[in-house]
Amino acid sequence: MTTIVEGVYKQGTIELLKKPQGLQEGRVRVIVIANEQSKPPPCYLTFGKYRTERLSTLEDFKDAEWHGEGELEDQHVRPRPGRLVSKSP
Repeated sequence: MTTIVEGVYKQGTIELLKKPQGLQEGRVRVIVIANEQSKPPPCYLTFGKYRTERLSTLEDFKDAEWHGEGELEDQHVRPRPGRLVSKSP
């Protein structure tokens, strides 16, 4: 008979959380599963956290928009399947 029993591995020993039912003894195979690291709680910006003399305007957000970097994008041309792309310096 085969059964799965949960346990904890610590400092070279395995402690079973439950006694396997119907088994007095038997061979074992152990799979150790690493404990998951807990994630920190999310951190959100709140209105007024960074006080300045003025509030942000629509123009401020337009200045921060991403418009790509043409000179870098030209260096990373992806060829279409079946086409050969060559760039001369």
